[in-house]
Amino acid sequence: MTQKPFSIWDYKPWWCQPWSIILTSILLISGSWLLLSKLWVTILVSIPVLTWMIYFVLIFPKLAIASSERDRLN
Repeated sequence: MTQKPFSIWDYKPWWCQPWSIILTSILLISGSWLLLSKLWVTILVSIPVLTWMIYFVLIFPKLAIASSERDRLN
């Protein structure tokens, strides 16, 4: 029997999937621009939103896979 590779997304609800995180980020950043039309506000909104998005879409899954592989070896 072939074991399915570990994916953190199998354990997350729909609102915490990569597509929903990316969509929310796009809506927040574009919404700040559409509502206020001020570049400095959009940049201030973008910095924490992009940080949050990069962490949860790129960094956290890699850390979870590494942890899962470490647990499998022990």
